[in-house]
Amino acid sequence: MDTGDEERRGDDEPWREGGDPACWLNAVCPACGRVRERPGTPVCEHCGAGPDDPDDDAGADRDRDRDTEGRARNARPRDGLGRPLPYGAEGVARQPEGVRRTPDESLAQAQRLLDAGMPFHAHEVLEDAWKTAPPGERGLWRALAQFAVGLTHLARGNAKGARTLLSRAADGLVPYAGPPAPYGIDVPGLIAWARSDATAAAERVPPALRVRGR
Repeated sequence: MDTGDEERRGDDEPWREGGDPACWLNAVCPACGRVRERPGTPVCEHCGAGPDDPDDDAGADRDRDRDTEGRARNARPRDGLGRPLPYGAEGVARQPEGVRRTPDESLAQAQRLLDAGMPFHAHEVLEDAWKTAPPGERGLWRALAQFAVGLTHLARGNAKGARTLLSRAADGLVPYAGPPAPYGIDVPGLIAWARSDATAAAERVPPALRVRGR
């Protein structure tokens, strides 16, 4: 896996790719399915398409919302798959941000959310794990978060976006595929599933994050 971008940022700045847990969702162009390098700009630099939702938090001109501690976190309500709703609408509560969990706790909570059909919320848990992981494990947790975002795109019916994120997730998991499996994660199974056809994948249940029995 190419970790050059992470190394150039420095380990003290994982927020630049993380930040708001909706980051990877907003970064994928809904028209061409490619990850945009400048998601805050009005049009996709790859295909020229305009924003899917001009009022979404990817807009460059709207002041960013802040949480109670002053961190950038969009306050717009979202549905169960993380899609933005109008301000004032009743949305589905998001996972609290910045929670420090053990690897076992992160995997167990993410799996519960995936089993409940809430991959967007599982992504939030896995992104917290990535942000707090030691440098040698950040690639693992980032790939797991990307896997959950890919599942979110599948649930939203965006096969192109799902293919993009699942491919990135598979590439990111490759360095961790050899035994022993870190924390019992089914890395080979996740890679194989992520690299399958996104359209067909939408009809199949993804593998559990961990090998059964762990």
